Amino acid sequence: MRAVVVDGAGGIDVLGIGEIPAPEPAVDEVVIDVVAAGVNRADLLQRQGFYPPPPGAPGTIGLEVSGRIAAVGAEVEGWAVGDECCALLAGGGYAEKVVVPAPQVMSVPDGLDLVSAAALPEVVATVWSNIFMTAHLKAGETLLVHGGSSGIGSMAIQLGVAHGARVLTTVGTKEKMEFCTRLGADVAINYKDAEWASVVSEATKGAGADVILDIMGAKYLTDNVKSLAYDGRLVVIGMQGGAKGELDLGRLLSRRGSVIATGLRFRSVADKGRIIAEVVGHVWPLIAERKVFPVVHSTFPLAEVAKAHETLEQSTQLGKVLLTL
Repeated sequence: MRAVVVDGAGGIDVLGIGEIPAPEPAVDEVVIDVVAAGVNRADLLQRQGFYPPPPGAPGTIGLEVSGRIAAVGAEVEGWAVGDECCALLAGGGYAEKVVVPAPQVMSVPDGLDLVSAAALPEVVATVWSNIFMTAHLKAGETLLVHGGSSGIGSMAIQLGVAHGARVLTTVGTKEKMEFCTRLGADVAINYKDAEWASVVSEATKGAGADVILDIMGAKYLTDNVKSLAYDGRLVVIGMQGGAKGELDLGRLLSRRGSVIATGLRFRSVADKGRIIAEVVGHVWPLIAERKVFPVVHSTFPLAEVAKAHETLEQSTQLGKVLLTL
């Protein structure tokens, strides 16, 4: 079957299309005929050699897909050949077929087309598990989202608003500010034009944010801790700004704050299944009611995977980039 193959590690020039063996399901797995696959920053890191897949996962890049069930393992219940679905993967999404543990497979939300469904699994599982299952965002609290125009950021804004939170976000252009405001953000901050921590303080009258979702890591650590409200929760999910920073424990103690670092890809199947079940139960109804929606910036055919990666590297996109088969 056709799949994206990576010749070594490096830039977009290492990406190509090749033939790999078609997968066969274990007793607790399904095979999906892929219609579309999400492109994520983790994919760029894997291509560069910095983010290898977990043991036992396919070496092919790709953490989320949508498509139709092609084969079902002997012990799988609730799925049949031909069913439309989307799925969270540990790897393997950039291919015509992918094998997935059944607990990581989801139905397509009512009213959503199959291609757009590929923009959901990684993003929604990340946002829901971190903001709601880990940080326990409540109605009336303030949520600060860094990188609000990304796939994760755009979903975090929408879910925060849908659950009655006040949402602030940081972005890098006026266009992205306007985009986030249209999604429901109360305050959009251009970090290139202003010190975002000062704007957060002003916007919250010095109270700070109850929950901060951070993709930057070390670069933002000091200002994130400074921006926490009393009993605030900082959840770090990325290290685009470095891996090592200085933590002001005095400030953290004075605010009774928490710093939490999490990841999704290396969780167990059971843990991912628990997250997926909550996503389907809590987020899918919001999508069906048109209160929340995936934002798809652009789609590329599988053969143009290099262009898809280049688009994400340029950070000009609003929402998700997808590959279609």
